[in-house]
Amino acid sequence: MLGFLKLGSTAIARAIQIENNNVTNDAENDVGAGSWKRNRVPSGANANELKLSCELVRQFVVEAVQRAATIAEAEGAATVASTHLERILPQLLFDF
Repeated sequence: MLGFLKLGSTAIARAIQIENNNVTNDAENDVGAGSWKRNRVPSGANANELKLSCELVRQFVVEAVQRAATIAEAEGAATVASTHLERILPQLLFDF
């Protein structure tokens, strides 16, 4: 027994009985194969929510590429590098 854990004798006896599977309660009986699915709230997104979130991500990426291209062009680079994206990300996150 741990010193900081103070349990009464009935709690200890109950824990031992549960551990030995001699005593079960209603909560233990409820946990079955289908109980989790039955109690779960549907969390699926509908079509409109999915379209809107996809559009938001698309706009975010387009804006990031445009800003990084502007930085690359100002530096005279022919391609956009990861360093250009790293430089624009803090302000982009603030703007969105």
